[in-house]
Amino acid sequence: MPSFVSARSFLLLLGCTTALADSAFAQSVTPSATSSQTTAAPADAQTDDEASAARSSFGHADDQHGTTTTETSRAGEDAVTVNAHLERARAALQPSTGATVYNFSRQAIETNPGGDNAPLNALLLQAPGVAQDSYGQIHIRGDHNEVQFRLDGVALPEGMSVFGQTLMTRFAHSMSLTTGALPSEYGFLQAGVIDITTKNGYSDAGGDVSIYGGARDYFFPSVQFGGHHGKWDWFATGDFVHNRVGIENTTPSFNALHDLTNQYHFLGHGRYTVDENTRISFTAGVSNAEYQLPNNPGQQRQFANPSFANSDLSQQLYGNGDSSSLNEHQKEITDFGILSLQKDMGKLSFQTSAVMRYSSLRYSPDPLGDLVYNGIAQRAARSVFSTGTQSDATWQAAKDHTVRFGYQIYVERNVSKSDSTVYPQTGEDADGGAIYSDNPLTIHDGTGRTGWMYGLYAQDEWRPLKNLTVNYGLRFDGVDEYTHAKQVSPRLNIVYKPWHGGTFHAGYSRYFTPPPFELVGGTSLNKFANTSAAPGTFLNSNVKAERDHYFDAGFAQTILPGWHASFDAYVKLAKNMIDEGQFGSPVILSAFNYRRGQVHGYEFATDYTRGAFSVYGNFSWSRAIGKDITTAQWNFDPDDLAYTSKRWIHLDHDQRWTASAGGSYSFFHRTGHPLRLSATMVYGSGLRADGATPNGASVPQYATFNLSLVQSFKDLFQVPFLKRTQLRLDVTNLFDRTYLLRDGSGIGVGAPQYGLRRTILTGIDQRF
Repeated sequence: MPSFVSARSFLLLLGCTTALADSAFAQSVTPSATSSQTTAAPADAQTDDEASAARSSFGHADDQHGTTTTETSRAGEDAVTVNAHLERARAALQPSTGATVYNFSRQAIETNPGGDNAPLNALLLQAPGVAQDSYGQIHIRGDHNEVQFRLDGVALPEGMSVFGQTLMTRFAHSMSLTTGALPSEYGFLQAGVIDITTKNGYSDAGGDVSIYGGARDYFFPSVQFGGHHGKWDWFATGDFVHNRVGIENTTPSFNALHDLTNQYHFLGHGRYTVDENTRISFTAGVSNAEYQLPNNPGQQRQFANPSFANSDLSQQLYGNGDSSSLNEHQKEITDFGILSLQKDMGKLSFQTSAVMRYSSLRYSPDPLGDLVYNGIAQRAARSVFSTGTQSDATWQAAKDHTVRFGYQIYVERNVSKSDSTVYPQTGEDADGGAIYSDNPLTIHDGTGRTGWMYGLYAQDEWRPLKNLTVNYGLRFDGVDEYTHAKQVSPRLNIVYKPWHGGTFHAGYSRYFTPPPFELVGGTSLNKFANTSAAPGTFLNSNVKAERDHYFDAGFAQTILPGWHASFDAYVKLAKNMIDEGQFGSPVILSAFNYRRGQVHGYEFATDYTRGAFSVYGNFSWSRAIGKDITTAQWNFDPDDLAYTSKRWIHLDHDQRWTASAGGSYSFFHRTGHPLRLSATMVYGSGLRADGATPNGASVPQYATFNLSLVQSFKDLFQVPFLKRTQLRLDVTNLFDRTYLLRDGSGIGVGAPQYGLRRTILTGIDQRF
């Protein structure tokens, strides 16, 4: 296997080379949905009828179960027709029959406050059942981070990113979130599938330069360029992010202490259309982010002799031990590449892809501060290198039967290293409390393992009646990493259209979720015995694969032209439910299992669109509980282990009520200088915190409002090669509400995390 450095260098070189190639054709299709809330692509890529029905920012309840195109041929542009055909064929490889899909068109992305500058999680929070957490995490339908990301239908292996968004909103021409009882082509991570249709050299042709920034040293320049020539098309985009809001504030103050971040991101995409039925594409991306970890003033030292901690010698050797002056850092890197071949042969079409991803995370402690507050100062590094292949095929076996089959195989190498400074225990006091030496010692620990996981599937989409579709299939998954397991998983989805504009759907899916390889390591616990970092228990069972029974049913209805509504309910019964938590100072999540788990809830969504006006809203109720922590036990307090072994508790990310809403209106939309006003709202009843029992309480409820004002000019500078100019003003947390995401208590919860206070940002964007 090549070294990580070599692999990363290869990806960067190949990605840059491809991005410089010439290119030539169009991207056309937005994935459609069944019993879902959707949005269509922008009006300029649609027929007049499509445009009049597709102006909602965040969509409507679609009653279709196939795939739809949003691009039509233009006179003299054969490449448009060819690639529209190929996009239809690719979308047909991964249907969402019976699942719930929320589509975000290019128009929806631009309408969201911040537009392409907004973090990806801020956009996803506008879909039902998506709850926000600290470190930019999201939870879909009560699951912890079991989110699968796909680029143009190709799944990316999991990576190490905790804080930042490896995939930026700027990469997406459109995107979708698929959840519910998924068909059999979706495996491994199944709480939600986020499929990003990347920008390309036709739909996003031309150049764009943007400068965005404002409060808290926010500086965010970006550039993108796409084009096409002959059988080639290409697109490339890059940005740099500098601000002082990299990680959530640990205090309610307006500005956090020690919260600087510098990040850069790149995506390059090149495609070659061999003929009307064959296409080759390559996508490469880079994300590099450095973060300061915010400080929490006024903390009580736990392990240091005060006379030593405050001495000149201590300051000289280790630094300042004041909790408001700590200096902790974390760096996260992700590189990836995808090479795909798509072929349509009439009744049979397929896409096969090779995937590589390297991801690493490095934590640098405050040498003295971490030691005196936590009893351990640990310099930690983890990395995972994944390579694999994915293939999906569709065969029109008969008039009423569409057969789909495929596989995914990944080989992964996980490396974990740490150097920990701890205090050795020298004895006990009269009350049995530990006594530690003032002279710390260093413990080195490191592990590495190579493993693989695989999945095969086959399914049949059967239409026994005109208004009835049945999709049934089997999936076989296996994992051979820290754990060894396999499972055959049946899937069944039914879609019924009893009348025009109405769709019922119901489904059952058996799920198999391998533990995240990059979050599982083999720590040598015995090395920490009789030190200030000794765990409460030395039990450390390997994390197991999760096995679920998932039931989902719902209904969607077009009430009036432009007004749509949908309702969905779900139940998940889990064995070895996987959860994740932060244990210790390094912000590296660790996985563990509850022996049993239950998640159930319901969602309601509606939207209305008329002309230049659109509005939407949704709310969801969810309950997620677990019982008996059976793996990675050393991370937990023995009292918590004993309590959960016999009682159900709320999962730390359980939030009872979640809601979002938004709307937009374009003034002067028939002129060359439209002015768009848009607003969004996010409500949460609060994640869990410790009360009388573990996770027995919740943090206070909150609601935040965001506002955006965008003024566009068609030819502001009257220069032939300069096109649209756009000025924008975005306000996050308009009413400056102080609210908690975490209070620092709860199983697997680290420091307190407060939501972002009012932040005003402005920008200018120039097309050419």
